[in-house]
Amino acid sequence: MASEETRAVDTRTAMSPTERDMSAPMGASETTLEKGPAHTWATRLVVAGIVLSAVNLRPAITSLGALLEEVRDGLGMSGSVAGLLTSVPPLCFAVFGVMAPRLARRFGPAAVVCAGMAAIFAGLLIRPYAGGTAGFLAASALALMGIAVSNVLMPVIVKRWFPDRVGSMTGLYSMVLALGTSLPAAVTVPLTHAMGGNWKPGLAVWAVLAAAAVLPWIPLVRQGRKESAAAARSASAPASAAAGEQPPLRITRSRTAWALAVFFGLQATAAYITMGWMPQIFRDAGVSAGTAGLLLAVTMVMGVPLAFVIPRIATRLPHQGPIVLVLGVCGLAGYAGLYLAPAAGAWAWALLLGIANCAFPLALTMVGMRARSGPGVAQLSAFAQSTGYLISIPGPLLVGVLYQHSGGWGLPIALMAGLMVPQMVVGVLAGRDRTVEEEAAAR
Repeated sequence: MASEETRAVDTRTAMSPTERDMSAPMGASETTLEKGPAHTWATRLVVAGIVLSAVNLRPAITSLGALLEEVRDGLGMSGSVAGLLTSVPPLCFAVFGVMAPRLARRFGPAAVVCAGMAAIFAGLLIRPYAGGTAGFLAASALALMGIAVSNVLMPVIVKRWFPDRVGSMTGLYSMVLALGTSLPAAVTVPLTHAMGGNWKPGLAVWAVLAAAAVLPWIPLVRQGRKESAAAARSASAPASAAAGEQPPLRITRSRTAWALAVFFGLQATAAYITMGWMPQIFRDAGVSAGTAGLLLAVTMVMGVPLAFVIPRIATRLPHQGPIVLVLGVCGLAGYAGLYLAPAAGAWAWALLLGIANCAFPLALTMVGMRARSGPGVAQLSAFAQSTGYLISIPGPLLVGVLYQHSGGWGLPIALMAGLMVPQMVVGVLAGRDRTVEEEAAAR
């Protein structure tokens, strides 16, 4: 594989006029890309936008998990409705994520992410005070819709603005996302107690982060609109006609796209099972509730440093399969430990499963590497994430069914370990040095 910088230059040269325009950052012109002060200012805004957006992609979920019992009591939710609420995130990610590429083509990625952050802000602010279960679910869906489109477009923005630093920027984004996952789980309950013990402000306070994430995107959206208008006035009619002839990428023809989608789905399945059931596995083995929570926190926190390191390593390798295999072996070892000695080696199993869960930043990195152009990354990201989240929905529910009917954790742990094997296989296939554009054109 050529270096990222060389590939970025070659890619821009080989693109059609439409692809070059789509791959420019937020509609910026070639002049903006090359000139110093304006580009430096815009780049800093993009970095701030990526960081603030990433930290907002999970608090809507993990803050609710910390106060789910209080929410159920306050709204009079039945157990089945509460169970549905925990299954809504992957469903929303799958359904709304499909819309992201089309919205990005029409309005630009910056505008869509900006709107996504605004939707997260509105949903988080409204849902505690919506007045009932239906309103709470609707406001949660609004926030999750904003998360879904932003999930898909983050790799697109990284690819467009930092084509020669996909690994390091994906690592930064993934590291901050991991922080945004673990922080609300750890501090929502103490914050709620500090604000008088009422769960409503304890949930609503996370809207402040989302409001802050809107701000960096606003000047980028305005700048993009000005430059797009100027480019449209200066563009010739023949060039516009040629751009209009660019055919869409038939992403479903790519074996790599399917492999990446299944890999994304299986790693998401493992992550949701871990977050939902690992504390209970430890508690049933005799570990205290407080220690079980700390063990889950250790598993989640492992993603902070490794999410920065793994993408940087991945972009330097011609094939990402070896990383997939290392993560998979760690997962298998962790599951074996949970089965054989869940309490005796609890901290070791938590660490191993935390390493295995870093398949998520690796999947995001491969999305940026397996497509040449901005439109290709957008389509691949939407396809892999939407299909993957659909695949992940049954996993946590099936673990609960097996646990209930078997009366123990042997069968559920066997299922978790069994799913790790196909995850490793499809991950190796997705890690091959090829692009979805090449495969879609060849078939």
